Amino acid sequence: MKITIEPSALTSITKSVMGLLCLLVLACGTKNEDPAQRISVVDIPDTSATDAYYVSNRVPLKPSVLIKLPVGAVRPEGWLKEYLVRQKNGLTGNLGNISAWLQKDNNAWLSPDGQGEWGWEEVPYWLKGYANIGYILQDTAMIKEARIWIEGALNSQQPDGFFGPSLAWESYTSDENRTAERLAEKLKKRDYWPNMIMLYCLQSYYEYSGDPRVIALMTKYFKYQLSVPDEDFLSEVQYWQRIRGGDNLHSVLWLYNHTGEPWLLDLAEKVHRNTAPWSKRGNALADIGNHKEIREGMEWPAWYGDLIDWHNVNVAQGFREPAQYYLLSGDPKDLQATYDDFKIVRDHFGQVPGGMFGADENSRPGYADPRQGVETCGMVEQMNSDEHLLRITGDIFWADHAEEVAFNTYPAAVAPDFRSLRYITSPNMVLNDNKDHSPGIDNPGPYLMMNPFSSRCCQHNHAQGWPYFAENLWMATPDNGLAAVLYAANTVTAKVGEGAEVTITTTTHYPFEDQMNFEIGLEAPSSFPLYFRIPGWAKSALLMINGQEVEASPQAGKYVRIERAWQNGDKIELQLPMEISVRTWAANKHSVSVDYGPLTFSLKIGEDYVKTGTAENVQHDSKWQKGADVTAWPSYEIHPTTAWNYGLVLHQDPATSFTIQKRLWPADDFPFTPESVPLIMTAQAKKILEWQLDPYGLVGELMESPVVSEEPVETVELIPMGAARLRISAFPVVESKVLGN
Repeated sequence: MKITIEPSALTSITKSVMGLLCLLVLACGTKNEDPAQRISVVDIPDTSATDAYYVSNRVPLKPSVLIKLPVGAVRPEGWLKEYLVRQKNGLTGNLGNISAWLQKDNNAWLSPDGQGEWGWEEVPYWLKGYANIGYILQDTAMIKEARIWIEGALNSQQPDGFFGPSLAWESYTSDENRTAERLAEKLKKRDYWPNMIMLYCLQSYYEYSGDPRVIALMTKYFKYQLSVPDEDFLSEVQYWQRIRGGDNLHSVLWLYNHTGEPWLLDLAEKVHRNTAPWSKRGNALADIGNHKEIREGMEWPAWYGDLIDWHNVNVAQGFREPAQYYLLSGDPKDLQATYDDFKIVRDHFGQVPGGMFGADENSRPGYADPRQGVETCGMVEQMNSDEHLLRITGDIFWADHAEEVAFNTYPAAVAPDFRSLRYITSPNMVLNDNKDHSPGIDNPGPYLMMNPFSSRCCQHNHAQGWPYFAENLWMATPDNGLAAVLYAANTVTAKVGEGAEVTITTTTHYPFEDQMNFEIGLEAPSSFPLYFRIPGWAKSALLMINGQEVEASPQAGKYVRIERAWQNGDKIELQLPMEISVRTWAANKHSVSVDYGPLTFSLKIGEDYVKTGTAENVQHDSKWQKGADVTAWPSYEIHPTTAWNYGLVLHQDPATSFTIQKRLWPADDFPFTPESVPLIMTAQAKKILEWQLDPYGLVGELMESPVVSEEPVETVELIPMGAARLRISAFPVVESKVLGN
């Protein structure tokens, strides 16, 4: 049957009574009958106060809207905990034994003088996720292993303040660059990029341990950075550091908020002015990158200069820098620049479901079809950016987007057992093999298959996605409260109100169901505010406290704020009724995608995992440790076993074209496979016979909808996009005479 969700209704008597009470309290800005509690709907938390328990922005920075809790304060349950356990038992937890970059012998990250090999981004990329999984799961073995690398970084600081590998970029130590003159030049124009990532690791370690050596190292290191002449700082000798300077800026402001040293604000200004200008337009045509087409003299459209860079990870990571600088400048134009950058890339390359954009290395004019994908690195960096921006602005848009990527795009990039991953994942992809699909995708090589060595960046960097998401489920607020900003089963423990410690347990199968139950744990009654995010798609949310509905009129895209004297055992129920909706991507051949609440659905395609040897199917930069058993880490092609070339037959009211079927929750708490998904959608469709694989082995580009098909109407199944590793998520619409409901 079709699922139609209506708002819950009160009895006529209750409505009359509540209506009179609402008239009385509206003048006070609240909508609740109990004078002991104040309930309101707000755009963002009030920033006129400062949280007494968690480090937030000091003046003159813009006040914190939301404040990150220390790692470990939020402990995930349900499917999110299962994800972390699979990471621990899979690739993330075992990379230390197989990745060449993580071998300890002669590793520059473990060297007191910064000398040695393997000294670039891979160690801190991996450690960001690995260490935080250990802290969150309270896994002593992981924490002990992470501590080896943390100690290596802490012990590597040189007398001048620099820490980490002396010459991080591996080409610096190649034979042709080993002259004394060349090395002196490289030491003068250092590569700060890998240290930017390690600073994240040190900050998490400080949250977990309170080790004062982190503050001491960062203080000395940033004094060193302040002493470096601008012409040698974040220089273009190393491309990545200039593009990604926002990560350096984040750490400078983090330290300022801990110590209040005013010279750190001077360094923040310096970092900003030497970072690629994400807030300016018309720069990229001179700084596009290493496209072959440029070298051949191809002309690029004028709008291609609207971003400083089009590499997918750089965009997902770097676009937030103006908003980070806004905390210091206070100029709304800086904040708006980040929103503009987000919109620019999606206007031209993001007219697809799943929240990301087409940049299977770099976004290229003419390559915007949903068969274009994004690196797994790009997904997790986008989630991290969304979480940063949510803290900076409080804007629910960023929470909605973090969930869109986390639930729909990221899960399918990694094998269900978390022992391999894809470099590139696309909204429409129907074959993953070991072939070279360029120039259909930007990178030449076997970049679509599930491979445990799927490029050295993603192999290590994907580890941050789920632990960072888990850490940001709850955030502190300036008024000594807590805000539920991302949703999944969890338990959070934090200080609130006048110093009480509260534990809130969230029970839910969200995003696969619309009900969330929260239970308060307190030693004694305590007054403090709680905020609950109402997603932008949730048109008829319902909130109840201890079984009584709250007449707060929750609004999509806003927070419900509840301040009351909470007691042990208080229960809050939040229902976010999910409705079927259809999005039309007019700029992408009028294709459509289908949503149910925060989930986007894809065609269910039969998946045949074909085991292949890893050593003979790796990318050019894959490496493993001497003696590692690579055969224990196989790669997989995924071949379709059912037809995929369907267009949807839609009713006049498109949302009525689909039926939701609910299934039992999987016993293993892992709903992201075609076999285990608890939601199935059925639809009417027709095959489009001329829609086939193209000469590059990719799904053919979309045809303009509506498409004429003489094939019979069939009933097809759609499943949540995150569970479909082969999928059609952006559908052609088939011309049809079916107009009824």
